[in-house]
Amino acid sequence: MQDKIIRIGGVVGVLIAALLIVSPMAAQGPSLENEVNRIAKTLYCPVCPNTPLDVCTTKACEDWRAEIRQLLQEGKNEQQIREYFLARYGPQVLGAPPAEGFNWLAYLFPFLLIGVGALVAWFTLQQWSRRRRADVTPPETPEIPREYAERIRKELEER
Repeated sequence: MQDKIIRIGGVVGVLIAALLIVSPMAAQGPSLENEVNRIAKTLYCPVCPNTPLDVCTTKACEDWRAEIRQLLQEGKNEQQIREYFLARYGPQVLGAPPAEGFNWLAYLFPFLLIGVGALVAWFTLQQWSRRRRADVTPPETPEIPREYAERIRKELEER
């Protein structure tokens, strides 16, 4: 009986020791992977069109995620990693063009388009309302000759 208790205690002890050894690694693993995926979401695969690195299944993207992981382990921050990929693969790896130079048009164009559309709609509505007001003016009543007007007045008075 005592022998069984010692065996169970030994097994429990080994399990506790294994958990204590593995738990710091498990705590580091997911946080590093979360960081890798967070950065990979902002970068796009230069091989696959319109595919972020975090969901791309090609071997190249797996290598790039491993490269992000290695750069993070070297102590690089997100901005440094993004600049590294930008220098290495060009601006197509970014989700959006950098807001500098001619690229500002990509950010301003939607607002300019909305503004021009609003102006066109406003002028169109103004013209429609002017036409409608012109159509609503009452028609001129025809002039009734005087003798007919007198006759109508007399008939109305008799009734």
